Amino acid sequence: MARSAAQQSSAAQESSAAPALLSIGQVLARLTAEFPDLTPSKLRFLEERQLVSPARTESGYRKFSPSDLERLRFVLTMQRDHYLPLKVIRGYLDDIDAGRQPELPGAATLSTPSMLPSERRFQRDELMREAGATPQLLSDAVSSSLIVAADVYGEDALHVLTALVELKRSGIEPRHLRGFRAAAERELGLIESALIPVARRNDASSRAKAGELAREIAGQLEIVRSSLIRSALSRLDP
Repeated sequence: MARSAAQQSSAAQESSAAPALLSIGQVLARLTAEFPDLTPSKLRFLEERQLVSPARTESGYRKFSPSDLERLRFVLTMQRDHYLPLKVIRGYLDDIDAGRQPELPGAATLSTPSMLPSERRFQRDELMREAGATPQLLSDAVSSSLIVAADVYGEDALHVLTALVELKRSGIEPRHLRGFRAAAERELGLIESALIPVARRNDASSRAKAGELAREIAGQLEIVRSSLIRSALSRLDP
């Protein structure tokens, strides 16, 4: 039986009110500018670890809601910026889902994942203005391999350049910090060596696990480095 005009209008309103669901390709298109290493296998890996639960069509295709998208952005940001293990992030999100307001270890307290802002992007002039840096300081930072030259810079570059502005006031120039790049490369070598057993299993799940393990190792190395610096500073106290 044909539906009445009122029924058709009501159905159309319900359809327009429902949030649009996204395919894996559409999710990648929206997130890869912020997270260049995001791949379909990484998305599937995050689903396996129950960080996100997309809907499924009758044919079995994954469909992500806007809230799924924000949840993914939150998870990926916590990994990238705070080196948090997925099990820690999942525990935090489980508490959020249960209506609690937990504190996330190693990061600022957030009441909901959707409150997490997207990373800001800066043109060269904007970057220097935000950091209070001169063109010469940015050039020196690039030549000393402390910042990678680019058309558009992220917040990491802003944080580094701002720190270099402050260090310059104490007489520390970018050229004095060239050893930092060498130290970072040595740490990368350690991480790559630790990943060899996982990397040998050349499947999508193993590649995603390798990425997660790399972040966890980087976070542990950061803890050791910070502790050594604090210990050395304590010896400077009179």
